[in-house]
Parts: sequence; structure tokens; C-alpha cells
Amino acid sequence: MSEQKSIKVALIGAGGWGLQHARIFSARPDIDFCAIVGRTEEKTRRRAEEFRVRAYQDIDQMLAKEQPDLVSLCLPNQGHFQATLRVIEAGFPLLVEKPLVFDLREADTLLNEAAKRSLFFAINFNHRYARPVQLAHQAIESGRVGDLTFATWRFGGEGSSDHPHANLIETQCHGFDMLEWLCGPIDSVMAQMTDKTGSGYRTLVLALHFASGAVGSLVGSYDTSYAYSDTHLVEVNGSSGRVLIEDTVRRYSFQQAGNETGETWQAGYFNDLDREFHRTFDRHMDALFAAFREGKEPPIHAQAGRRALLLAQAAIQSFETGKRVTVE
Repeated sequence: MSEQKSIKVALIGAGGWGLQHARIFSARPDIDFCAIVGRTEEKTRRRAEEFRVRAYQDIDQMLAKEQPDLVSLCLPNQGHFQATLRVIEAGFPLLVEKPLVFDLREADTLLNEAAKRSLFFAINFNHRYARPVQLAHQAIESGRVGDLTFATWRFGGEGSSDHPHANLIETQCHGFDMLEWLCGPIDSVMAQMTDKTGSGYRTLVLALHFASGAVGSLVGSYDTSYAYSDTHLVEVNGSSGRVLIEDTVRRYSFQQAGNETGETWQAGYFNDLDREFHRTFDRHMDALFAAFREGKEPPIHAQAGRRALLLAQAAIQSFETGKRVTVE
């Protein structure tokens, strides 16, 4: 696409996180934010009026009338498949929210249909774009941490769903994605889960093995609170040092092995941009729209959503069989 031409974007979804999509699209001078599709007339109308775009309740009607360059989808977690497939079959490039879907067959259908049409197909694993996560990635890639030995991920808060493995699939997908982005592919999983609070396996612990030989752990829960300090913590340890990521955006630290003095990054007094979790999405959109304009693959392809789901399914299999499960 020409750098001078605005990218025409339509949004499917008028819910809470969809508000962040709308905020970003409406604020960018290089984006022509044209329409919002929602399930309920009144709610969709109010959201469309707030951002001065057109409101629709029918996806096919919106696509036919607006002909957007890119479609962004932000729908309830278990309602992704049909709407995403409609956009793909209509031939429109797209960005989807995590999780991709809850079923591997559906994931393969979406990816195969998009590939047939050579569509730009992105997924929003925005945690990668937090400043502490970017700094951790740089430290690992530059060799400061050395040969990786272990990594830990802990993330939990409130949540509700009628799916027994909702926390694992819709929330810990960020954990799978970030651990592999930082540490390389996971090649086996062992799992323990509990349903003691009801409503499914809301709390789980996974033991991981990486292809590099490093090991890892993942703890996830909907039986805790996002109000707690350190509700999210990542540690990556290597032969030369260690990095910590605290609450995704709050703090990054590096310490060299054997050195009692470390280094820390945290947002300064006026640095609201790096301090705010929602702005990780803004950074992802900077990279995504740059790639879209240049005709490149998305910075985070929807394949990453399938990969996270594959690892989640391996964890479920491990829990149900009581055995370690190998992942290719």
C-alpha cells in the first residue's frame, strides 16, 4: 500500500476490550476508522457514535458496503470461529484477538482458508510489546543471560467461563507465547490442575521442557486477584545472569551471575506510556500497520495462536493421562 494512503479499518466487536481497538484506530491519523459491528443495536450505536463511525449488526452487510482494507475482530472468547471465518471467506485481511479459537480443527480451518487467499492474518499477543518484555528479549538475544537453564511464568486474577479449561486457553495463551518468544520452543508438558472452587479447572501448574534443554514452569489461576501486587511474574535464568519481568509493564531487572548489584528499569514520573498496560496494544499496532503497508507478514501471525492452543491441548492431555506429553 502507498504510504500516503490511509488504511481503512473496520471493527467487529463493541465490548470492553473492543473499546481499546476503537481508541487506537480513531486516534491514528493514518487510519480511516469506518465502522463497528456489534451484536446489540443500542450498544453498538452508542459505541459508533462515540467514535463517529457507522454502526452495523451484520458482518456481511458491513463488508459489502465499507470494503475495508483491514478488519479487526474483538469478540467473546468462545465466539471467535464463525465471525473470523466469514471475514476470511470474504477475502479481507484481518487482526484477531486471543485466543484464536478453543478447537485445533477450527484453528486449522481458519489458517488454511486464510493461506488459500494469501491474507494478512494477525493475532494480538500484545504482552510482547510491554517495555519490560522487550528489554528481557534484548538481554536474552544479546547473550547477557547466557545459556538458558530455567524460566518461570506466574499469572492469575479473577475470571469466569463455562469452559472447563478457560484459564489455560484464553489467558495462559499469553504465557505460552511469551515463554516461547523468550526461550524458544517448548517440546514437552506435564500438568496438574484443580477444580476445587468449581466452574472448571481454574487453577493449574505446568512443568515444561524446552527444546534447548532448559526447563520451565507455568502457574495460572482464576482463583486469585488482579489487585494483588506481582500478580504477574516472569523469571528467566541463564548461565550468565537473570531477568525478571514484574506485572508485565511495571518493572524489568537484570542481574549478572555472582554480582550483588543489578540494574532495573521502571517507568519514570512522566512516562505514562510505558506504565500503562493498554498501551502495549498501541505498540503492537505500530508494528502491525507498518508491516501491512509494506506488504509483509504480520509481526505476530495467527499461527502463534494455534501454537498456544496446541500447547494448551498438550497440557490437558497430560493432566487427563497423568503422563508427560511431547509437543512437536
